[in-house]
Amino acid sequence: MSGPLVSVIMPAYNSGKTIRQAVDSVYGQQASLELIVIDDCSEDDTGSQLESYRQRPDFYYIRNEKNQGVAASRNRGVSMAKGKYVAFLDSDDWWAEGKLKEQLRVMEESSAPLCCTGRELMRADGSATGKYIGVKERIAYRDLLKHNSINCSSVLLRAPVAREFPMCYDQSHEDYIAWLKILKKYGWAIGIDKPYLKYRCSSGGKSGRKWKSAKMTFQAYRYMGYSLPKSCLFFLSYAVHGIYKYR
Repeated sequence: MSGPLVSVIMPAYNSGKTIRQAVDSVYGQQASLELIVIDDCSEDDTGSQLESYRQRPDFYYIRNEKNQGVAASRNRGVSMAKGKYVAFLDSDDWWAEGKLKEQLRVMEESSAPLCCTGRELMRADGSATGKYIGVKERIAYRDLLKHNSINCSSVLLRAPVAREFPMCYDQSHEDYIAWLKILKKYGWAIGIDKPYLKYRCSSGGKSGRKWKSAKMTFQAYRYMGYSLPKSCLFFLSYAVHGIYKYR
């Protein structure tokens, strides 16, 4: 191949304290890749933290002219991607070694549009909580309606699929809506039930504010065109899974 196999898209906003660990985990993967960082007008030292990577031919740093939000930032990265596959990694999370290698293996052996992994929950300081959230080996559209088992930072998907379904509706869970659209068309996704993603829990993120996150999940069902009764039914399942997941 003349280009990278995987394009890793990393949106960043005020990530100076965590982004180097995220970037280092990308370059620790055993895969042909490029890393595209989209800085969404950070006001801290995010940009200067990346100076040592600027000379790498597989590193691209783009700064938005104005704050656009995470969905638009990811979409901008996808539009630049040259890889056969696209992977997403938030700038406060990181990957374990072998993550992309294992995902590429199962994707090359299947027709699935998307592959995700399990995640280990980490504290804000990066220490382990001892909690792990697994995934099913095969995730169907109906499974995903009941609860979002696909974490964005664990996803590897085929580049044409990423372009076909850009993220939108940033005031909700933009990634969840994208996965729902993808599985509604293609039927299923692959899950690798290993803690390849180290997911940093933060009270400042959208998913860290539980009530707001729940409200946005309900909005996602309505955005997908489901009636109020069906949305309530799916939301009940989401709530039960959420209590079990973070117990």
